[in-house]
Amino acid sequence: MPPSSNSVRTPPVPPGETATLEQWLAYLESIHPAEIELGLDRVLLVFRRLFPRKPNARIITVAGTNGKGSTVAALEALLMQAGRRTGAYTSPHLHRYNERVRIAGVDIADDALIRAFNAVEQARRNVSLTYFEFGTLASFVAFAEAGVEDWVLEVGLGGRLDAVNVLDADFAIITSIDIDHVAFLGDDREVIGFEKAGILRPGIRAVFADDTPPRSVLQQVHAQRVTLTRLGEDYTIRHSPSSGVGEVELVFQGETIRMPAGPLPVKSMAAAVVAVRTLEPALPVSVVEHTLAGLSLPGRFETISSSPRVIVDVGHNPHAASWLASQLDRLREPGGKIFAVFAALGDKDVEGVVRALESDVDEWYIAPLDVPRGLGVEALAQRLEAVGLAPVHRCQSVEDALAQAEQAAAESDLIVATGSFYTVGQARTALKKGAS
Repeated sequence: MPPSSNSVRTPPVPPGETATLEQWLAYLESIHPAEIELGLDRVLLVFRRLFPRKPNARIITVAGTNGKGSTVAALEALLMQAGRRTGAYTSPHLHRYNERVRIAGVDIADDALIRAFNAVEQARRNVSLTYFEFGTLASFVAFAEAGVEDWVLEVGLGGRLDAVNVLDADFAIITSIDIDHVAFLGDDREVIGFEKAGILRPGIRAVFADDTPPRSVLQQVHAQRVTLTRLGEDYTIRHSPSSGVGEVELVFQGETIRMPAGPLPVKSMAAAVVAVRTLEPALPVSVVEHTLAGLSLPGRFETISSSPRVIVDVGHNPHAASWLASQLDRLREPGGKIFAVFAALGDKDVEGVVRALESDVDEWYIAPLDVPRGLGVEALAQRLEAVGLAPVHRCQSVEDALAQAEQAAAESDLIVATGSFYTVGQARTALKKGAS
């Protein structure tokens, strides 16, 4: 006999400390009806049970539409060079959940993550938390357990109502403001800027990493008496005769600091440098320059193989795609072609991404994403064709799309796999498997 339609669903059983990380992650996915539910009431209640007082640490919060992960990576590396014990929290991950929580530059171990999950479970009692909220609180528990001095926290979505914002920032960075997550944040830069500026706190210092802050951000800065350091006013990025090939110069407080022009976004690196020069002014410029010269981040304009060169990049909105297009144009060899391996989520501005890349991409190899919110290959093709992009090569998977693009490409051509974190994760797995 089938169960009654009005039967109450039996709550999932907490896995416990002896469970595997995979069992815990499956549990996190099962305990809340929505993948995303913005708001701080529920998460704040559990946070206060875990932390009756503010953690004894310096809290650095990073918000923005794009460039957050690169800013966090640069901050983390520079603060470690200054002798600080760091914790970095980012999302999403490419391959393993552990990538989201780094302590002293190293992905957290399974056992430490499970202990943190168990602590959150004990504290939440009957409070329902999303997957992201649960993981955010677990990262805080892990940082406290490890005695982390600097908590470098990437906002997941927005700022004001994101789970990360239950912690009061001591220093804040806003990387950029553009259109993304329209269903949650709106389609206006001023509205989105207000949400991002929600990470600011009265009297703190902050950096705005782009040269066109929305009025809503500046209004919040003024209202809360935040000391804001702005690109174009308080520091500049320039090319000059003294810059080497592939270098730019950051000028801040009378100092000139050389930075690489890639693979990470220059504005993200500059914001991190400005933050660290403010927080740790004794760190020598030579150490800053050396640290940045060796900095990279998986999935951020990352070269995986050569002949032909294959690059992966997690850009998934028009703003990020425009930056990616500028990098591809710089690398194109005379007479060479650029092939795009592309797969995307259905709730993203796929058309805007394609428009940003179409003048640089010669051939498109599209693939389905068999994940929640992922687009099938026919639905993706329809959206590309709706903006006049035809024909496209329909492929069975990201791995298949890569194989077809590599077969079609000459040694002087370039292949880029992009469109989402899922696309890049699958591409990196396929490329590394092929290289083994």
